[in-house]
Amino acid sequence: MRFHVLTLFPEMVMDGLNTSIIGRAIQNGKIELEAVNIRDFATNKHMKVDDYPYGGGAGMVMQAEPVYLAYQSVAEQISSPRVIYLTPQGSVFNQRMAEDLSKEEDLIFLCGHYEGIDERVLEMIVTDHVSIGDYVLTGGELPAMVMIDTISRLVDGVLHNDDSAKYESFAENRLEYPQYTRPEEFMGRKVPEVLLSGNHAKIAEWREEESLKRTRERRPDLL
Repeated sequence: MRFHVLTLFPEMVMDGLNTSIIGRAIQNGKIELEAVNIRDFATNKHMKVDDYPYGGGAGMVMQAEPVYLAYQSVAEQISSPRVIYLTPQGSVFNQRMAEDLSKEEDLIFLCGHYEGIDERVLEMIVTDHVSIGDYVLTGGELPAMVMIDTISRLVDGVLHNDDSAKYESFAENRLEYPQYTRPEEFMGRKVPEVLLSGNHAKIAEWREEESLKRTRERRPDLL
């Protein structure tokens, strides 16, 4: 799977994702990541990519042309690319959306800044408006990184154990059961006996019950 990020801060994206599980997946060729610098497509000598908004108002707006040219540099290599614009006005990202997006061969992420991007280019190229929550960030890079991390985990071979993604929180609209490791006792708190029993049927039953219990307590809206 290939991720293409259109951004003013390519080093932020590359440095943030070239670590841990996602970094290893890139090194092993399970996924590909490129960050395209929108500023490289500015057509003025100062490499300026923003201007004052028509109608007045605070802040600056990213211009349509450099965004479109950056998009074209990627899209000309891809058939019917899916373009995700990271915006607080979009649909809120969730695990089901990640599963849907993980089926694509290529995804383009468009990261805005300042007061946003000229609406005309958004109308021309964007297929999905997505938010990672009801709050405002300084740019789209962090949301893009969150989405890429989540989607990558669903790509075959990215996780050391591909079954891991099946049992994580939200996999079946439930939260994951509690996890424990050695030692068996920590500051007076013991690992549940059933997990030490070796009875896999009982363990599966306990995990199912704990998953439902935790979801009811913490995220009843999921049930």
